[in-house]
Amino acid sequence: MKKNKFFLFIIIFLLALIIPFTHVKAASDNYLQKVKDKGTLVVGTSADYPPYEFTSKENGKTKYVGLDVSIAEKFAKDIGVKLKIRNMNFDSLLVALETHKVDMVIAGMNPTPERKTSVDFSKIYYTGNQYMLINKSDAARFKKIKDFKGKTIGAQTGSLQYSLVKQQMKGNDVKGLAKLNDLVIALQSHKVNGVAMEEATAKAFAENNRTLKVINPGFDIDASQTGSAIGFPKGADSLVEAANKTIDEIKKDNLINKEYIPAAAKNMTTNSKKNSMMNYWTYFAKGIEYTLIITVVSVFFGFVLGTLFALMRLSHNKLVHGLAVSYIEFVRGTPLMVQVMFVYFGIGAVIQSLPALIAGIIAVSLNSAAYVAEVIRSGIESIPSGQTEASRSLGMSQKETYRYIVIPQALKNIWPALGNEFVTLIKESSIVSIIGVTDLMYQMQLVQSATYKGVIPIFIAMVIYFLMTFSLSKVLGYFEGKMKHA
Repeated sequence: MKKNKFFLFIIIFLLALIIPFTHVKAASDNYLQKVKDKGTLVVGTSADYPPYEFTSKENGKTKYVGLDVSIAEKFAKDIGVKLKIRNMNFDSLLVALETHKVDMVIAGMNPTPERKTSVDFSKIYYTGNQYMLINKSDAARFKKIKDFKGKTIGAQTGSLQYSLVKQQMKGNDVKGLAKLNDLVIALQSHKVNGVAMEEATAKAFAENNRTLKVINPGFDIDASQTGSAIGFPKGADSLVEAANKTIDEIKKDNLINKEYIPAAAKNMTTNSKKNSMMNYWTYFAKGIEYTLIITVVSVFFGFVLGTLFALMRLSHNKLVHGLAVSYIEFVRGTPLMVQVMFVYFGIGAVIQSLPALIAGIIAVSLNSAAYVAEVIRSGIESIPSGQTEASRSLGMSQKETYRYIVIPQALKNIWPALGNEFVTLIKESSIVSIIGVTDLMYQMQLVQSATYKGVIPIFIAMVIYFLMTFSLSKVLGYFEGKMKHA
């Protein structure tokens, strides 16, 4: 009897320890309340995946549409907030979720065991088979997985399809790209022999492009990894629970088949009828605007910071000199893409309100500053030391010597190199599209997604970039001529 009482005491004691912690956990999960307090649900997606998510043009403006967008809209309505969509590369979505740049991710994403280690998922809201998109001219050659032996297969990086190809088509080369549009272009140009896609998406591309065909190659699918679910930050149980209620209502009323898929099909049909590039000139115009904004602001701050770091590197103070050298070498030794992602996802994780545009400008400016610093330093060191000594003998201070003697001559010497850096900046600014900044490259991808045309939007963007860089080169050449004349 005493023994039973002892065990009962132990159980009560353990429950007394565990129950408070469970209450703390529940109380600490304030994700849903935070979303309600700010009044917006920020959703990350990759709008190049019809019929799940893609873009449509309405009254000259870009609108995100599709099955997933309809689900996100209902979820936002159910919890009483406004929906805000952030479009970015598929393989950047989970990073954005983990750094709290978005509240949730909905992008036809499969809840694989690997993803579940860092992401909490809702219930499955839609399930489709895994198909292969091929050129119609190859229909007689490719029907099943075995027919692709030794061939190159394309798949979106970070997707279930990429893993399936790697695991079940080991005799094949796998070409992974972030955008499905780029994979379709690779397919049409015969760079790949097939593209692994989810059933509905593959059919969407085939229905809007007569040269393509959909086949079922017979992937061996693990039922636990199929289907699409909504991704949430780890521990966001309140959001997951709220999303599951929305999904239950959607399934109960069969909204996906009755409303969402038909609406997506209608938008896809509308896009196909309006797929002339002239109908999307506003997209390119907006892209030009943002590209120029990024370039002009980055040129200004890059030049100011570059001048500062150049003077620091020329300083006789070891600490100041060392800081400048360390900064310049580090920035020049790391890719701009990595720097853009670090500023947006890294620093942006601390400063949650940091917009993608500002993050892009900061990254491009800091990158440009390192190269401008070296250009300016070389220009300053090209001025004969005798001129500096002569100016000092005339009673000019070091500041006056630099201002009136060294800098004007150095600027004249480095103007071609400096101009080349500014021209390069227009092209390099295209990197910011990976974090969702609506520059020219980003807008080009939207046009590709909306029109199902891959090469023509690229050609138009290439011509626009050329016109911008050529115009700037002519302006810089004009001032170079003035300097030579002087």
